[in-house]
Amino acid sequence: MNKDTKQLMETQRKLRDIELALNESSIVAITDHRGVIQFANDKFCEISKYSRKEIVGSKQNIVNSGHHPQSFFKELWKTIGSGKVWRGEIKNKAKDGSHYWVDTTIVPFLNEHGKPYQYIAIRHDITKRKEYEAYVEGMAYTDPLTGLPNRHQLSRWIAGHPADREHPFTVLFVDLDRFKSINDNFGHSFGDLVLQEVANRLKNCLGKEDFLTRQGGDEFIVILNQVECQNVMPVVERILAKIAEPFWVNDHQILLSASIGISRDVLGANEAVFEGFIEAMISKADTAMYHAKSQGGNQYCFNTPDQNMEMQRNYQLEMKLRKALENEEFTVVYQPLVNLNNGQMAGIEALLRWHNPELGSVPPSEFIPILETFGLIIPVGRWVLYEVCRQMKAWQQQGIMMERASVNVSPLQLKGGNFACELKEILTETQLDPSYLELEITEGTILQIKDSSDTLDSLQEIGVKVSIDDFGTGYSSLSYLKQLPIDTLKIDKSFIDDLDADGEFLVNTIIHMGKNLKFKVLAEGIENENQLSYLKQQKCNEGQGYLFSKPVQKEEIPNLYHQTNRPGLPAGK
Repeated sequence: MNKDTKQLMETQRKLRDIELALNESSIVAITDHRGVIQFANDKFCEISKYSRKEIVGSKQNIVNSGHHPQSFFKELWKTIGSGKVWRGEIKNKAKDGSHYWVDTTIVPFLNEHGKPYQYIAIRHDITKRKEYEAYVEGMAYTDPLTGLPNRHQLSRWIAGHPADREHPFTVLFVDLDRFKSINDNFGHSFGDLVLQEVANRLKNCLGKEDFLTRQGGDEFIVILNQVECQNVMPVVERILAKIAEPFWVNDHQILLSASIGISRDVLGANEAVFEGFIEAMISKADTAMYHAKSQGGNQYCFNTPDQNMEMQRNYQLEMKLRKALENEEFTVVYQPLVNLNNGQMAGIEALLRWHNPELGSVPPSEFIPILETFGLIIPVGRWVLYEVCRQMKAWQQQGIMMERASVNVSPLQLKGGNFACELKEILTETQLDPSYLELEITEGTILQIKDSSDTLDSLQEIGVKVSIDDFGTGYSSLSYLKQLPIDTLKIDKSFIDDLDADGEFLVNTIIHMGKNLKFKVLAEGIENENQLSYLKQQKCNEGQGYLFSKPVQKEEIPNLYHQTNRPGLPAGK
């Protein structure tokens, strides 16, 4: 065997080894210059589920899945047709309809004129890798509880959506009413099952072009894409109706309702960023939703400029309130509580006031709900209690011996398990006898606090008094009130304002009921002599209001006290 023959045989052996290695590790196909398959190895047949007889003689599009656009393959043929190697990932379809992904390299073989006469395609199965990538992407862009798109997917949808300047977009902000009570009563796992069903119902209310996402908690966002104005309300009403249908979860029937905020607008000619436009619409819909919720829920509300101004105002107040206690912007004013039998000052009610250097004096009706919403009422309420106890002790040292100082307490303060301990510390530090302090709570607070009887019992053990504020506006049953350690019922001002025949009947009923339950009864909001005369006739124990005095600074209390309380006669006796 000569040297050339030996070298040829060695080359052929190497080629066979290479062929064997390729066939064992790769999916290989050889086509002619038109793309007709001339050869397919076993791995090609195995992954495509076609026999070699079916593959050879057909074109590569036998495994076309339709996943890639025509432009994808046009670019591929342009590359290999010019004699260059093409590399990329292709999603194919097997004979049984299943899909698989292959990492593909196509090498053109050129004739003496530099034109391709055949192509070798070498592929590797990357289906598992693509499935894992899809799984990871799903985790990143999908809400794991409901399977809906999450906030990240919303941003992605916005980024990939054409900025349509002709058709209006409608955004619905959907929030479930009182959903927290479901989690509190049945547990979060139960609540999760309800949220999953809510998501399914919302999907069934929308069209294919609409976008639905879960923001988190019990909040959902709907973007109605190119929906005409007259078709918006049917969608909104359909959502409200579907959510109002009973939910059956673990053999429990749950009734729900939703509040929906609506914003609708067209992308303006000067708006360059579509993402900013949609985000602004979501914010407006969120504002509108809070207005719908404030009206009792189970309804919808459109965004208006007034709502935007109110939301901006609330945000400004929130930012200022977070620094108000630190900056010593709060003060306490005091309104006398008067014994209607002898006209003497029996005590005072402490009222919180806030003056900000930039905003001026802000009404309590504005800032107190914000304090409660963000939990700021807890440190502020603690400061008020300390300030009032300290001041009450200072008055006593001046010889001003009133029966009690009355302080409003938020449900958030009572819910935090340390309230009784903190109250004891404040009383100890200020050296005020607990019997001189009265805590005012509303009927609604009793309903909000689990085991409210135990909570009030712990306060009674400390020795402080308890009064029910705004009585008559809540839903307390008489049998329940009788069981609670309560000292005083305060009749709400709204009843005193409207003392016609019906109003007198209600006030008279409350006074007699309170006395029968051995409570002291106090009427709020007394502003004229007629109201005072009627309340005296009904033998109401105490009253407060502008007829006696408006809320005043602590420096004015001694003068008011000495005007009504004769020396040697204990207040309120």
